[in-house]
Amino acid sequence: MASPPRGSVRVRHGTSHAALVLISVLLLSSARLSLGASRRLLELYKPPASARLTYHNGAVLQGRIPVSIVWYGRFTPAQKAVVTDFLQSLTAASQAPTPSVSQWWNTINQLYLSKAPRRGSSANGGAQVALAGQVSDEACSLGKRLTLAQLPRVAARAGPKKGGIALVLTAQDVAVEGFCMSRCGLHGADAGAGTAYVWVGNSATQCPGQCAWPFHQPVYGPQTPALVPPSGNVGMDGMVINIASMVAGAVTNPFRDGFYQGDKDAPLEAATACTGVYGSGAYPGFAGNLAVDRATGASYNANGARGRKYLLPALFDPETSTCSTLV
Repeated sequence: MASPPRGSVRVRHGTSHAALVLISVLLLSSARLSLGASRRLLELYKPPASARLTYHNGAVLQGRIPVSIVWYGRFTPAQKAVVTDFLQSLTAASQAPTPSVSQWWNTINQLYLSKAPRRGSSANGGAQVALAGQVSDEACSLGKRLTLAQLPRVAARAGPKKGGIALVLTAQDVAVEGFCMSRCGLHGADAGAGTAYVWVGNSATQCPGQCAWPFHQPVYGPQTPALVPPSGNVGMDGMVINIASMVAGAVTNPFRDGFYQGDKDAPLEAATACTGVYGSGAYPGFAGNLAVDRATGASYNANGARGRKYLLPALFDPETSTCSTLV
């Protein structure tokens, strides 16, 4: 399993196994448009035995959650379809065979959102993601080197509605501050507007060993063979892993007072508390016992819409303090 690139970030907790442990590294800005948790792969770290992931009585995103995408840089139609099909797979209406993406999403509802007070239209059911729109900026109007402070500006172009998420996806030739060095993605929010945003970068040419493992050999740690990505595109399947992780965090801890473990400025969340775990029996260098497509040899743990297959992160179960996997 890969260790993340070195960087000056705060490390809070990981899942120990032998000498190596899995760790999600989080970074947050305290500005009004606050940066939330960021996803990074591995670190050598021994976690405190008493750490627990708990609810801090704040708001979560519930009911219908409109997600609008900003494609920043060039993405092919095939690349875009990998992400849009994933988002559409999150609802039970996708009717994919089990284990499914919608099952993974329902686990978030069961483990987290059902434990928070119901508000408004969400009173009669859990959260449901709906793809609300897409905006493309192929010309990279703010340049191909973005700072963290620019991400909320890019996200605003999606026009997110209250209770919604703006999903900012940057192409493989776009550099974002800290990308590969300390993060693979992050989520933040405008608490005043009641909206959240997620940013994830395509690591295909910049750092697939850090941000697209296990579909690329890691830079550090055990050098196990890379798995075959379900879509055939290492960068996009790596993005789906990070999108899933960050959306889980944005929904359960959008404004830094929801479900998290540790310091609210460097929290471990629903998926980042299980970084590197995808199937049962996972340990550093081994993603876990996964399903394998007989036709393509691709590894996956969730079926999606239109015959898609995806690899999704495990979700932390606060009741048992274990990582819940689909397979």
